[in-house]
Amino acid sequence: NVHFPENEETLKEGRERLAFDELFLLQLKVLQKKWFWQNIKKGEAKQIELKTGILKKTIEGLPFELTTAQKRVLKDILNDLRKDLPMTRLVQGDVGSGKTIVAALAALNTIQNGYQVTIMAPTEILAKQHYQTFMKTLPGLNIQFIAGSTQKKQKEIIINQMKTGTVDIVIGTHALIQDKIGFKNLGLAIIDEQHRFGVKQRDKLKSFGSPHLLSMTATPIPRTLAITIYGDQDLSIIDEMPKGRQEILTRVVPENKRTEAYRWVEDQVKKGRQAFVICPLIDESDVLEVKSVIKEYAFLSEHIFPHLKLGLLHGRLKQEEKDQIMKDFKDNQIQVLVSTSVIEVGIDVANASIMIIEGSERFGLSQLHQFRGRVGRGEHKSYCFLFTGNLSQEGTTRMKSMEKHASGFKLAEIDLELRGPGEIYGIRQSGIPDLKMATLTDSITIEKARKSAEKIIAKDPLLKNHPALQEKIIDQDEIFIKD
Repeated sequence: NVHFPENEETLKEGRERLAFDELFLLQLKVLQKKWFWQNIKKGEAKQIELKTGILKKTIEGLPFELTTAQKRVLKDILNDLRKDLPMTRLVQGDVGSGKTIVAALAALNTIQNGYQVTIMAPTEILAKQHYQTFMKTLPGLNIQFIAGSTQKKQKEIIINQMKTGTVDIVIGTHALIQDKIGFKNLGLAIIDEQHRFGVKQRDKLKSFGSPHLLSMTATPIPRTLAITIYGDQDLSIIDEMPKGRQEILTRVVPENKRTEAYRWVEDQVKKGRQAFVICPLIDESDVLEVKSVIKEYAFLSEHIFPHLKLGLLHGRLKQEEKDQIMKDFKDNQIQVLVSTSVIEVGIDVANASIMIIEGSERFGLSQLHQFRGRVGRGEHKSYCFLFTGNLSQEGTTRMKSMEKHASGFKLAEIDLELRGPGEIYGIRQSGIPDLKMATLTDSITIEKARKSAEKIIAKDPLLKNHPALQEKIIDQDEIFIKD
């Protein structure tokens, strides 16, 4: 019917059937992977009982109230931890929705049962911030930090504590999964921004004695995409912002208003506020007429804000330099921080209330939303200004969406519709095969395929009664994110 349709109706039916087949095989594969993980490891997981007293006391001592969504997700996690098969759960939550405190409470409950916890983040900046949050939230525990910049002697001491069980929580970067690392009794492994790590890196954490695995991401992923790419994990969503978290006024600034915007920023900074300026590149590019961070820093220092204290941050700086710059920015020794996308995740400076993004059209909506989430964390009214080059019609639609919507999930849906999954989530690299008929935005067919696959895996997880299907999913391209 697809090749030689008699009419429009038979063509439509043929396309729908082939689209369903493609999505069904994808779902079958992720669900079988989930079944294997849970059943082969059944009985191996540490059953972590609920320690109501200490949790209640810690929650009551927090300087804020947990949202209903946070409580719901914490309950999901604590229920999983009590089972005899390892948890594999992905928590999605918008920037500032409070995922870290949920992870900290799950960690506390695990430690109270006599087990260790590890948290792995993709950058030192983010890992260090988690370390500071956990130190503040869970005083009295032995919490250690390990990263590439940790000195050799210090690293050896921490690794020894991990292997002898004298450390409660270890927070770090990829350094956590290097050779010679081991744990005496790892009960819970937490991975932040999990899409930044490959499968082998995530599996390495799982190999430390079948711990429960909790992944977190602040990059909102539409449900259709999440159940296709991360369908081997259970999903929890924190879809509510904490009380007092304000909406950030977002505006696309036309070129003729640029000077006016700069003067307004200068006025705000003189009143005590701080600002970020984000640029897409480190060095100047002739091919892309995009502002480089080094050139922009020089231009702003000399011509625009000569009387203000500016800082420069990018990925090529040494770790000690990055740490010092971030410390200076936190202490208001730097008033305007000119940076690349290195600040996308994990920077929390309550006094920063202005975000300027150069070449905004070069970033995806989810990434723009991540940048925007770096401000609005304190008591001051916060602003995000989008400076753009020449905009296509699609670019204009995307920028208008930023002005209109505050929800990262809504923006992710719009981005998926406009740009397709490969552009946004780097799925080209993830090994998902090119879909010939289906699209990852087709939520109705994805849900149908998911339900059909669930029915078959529930009855016949090894597909012994469906040998042709088993052969198909073995032949199929590997769909999980590769290193």
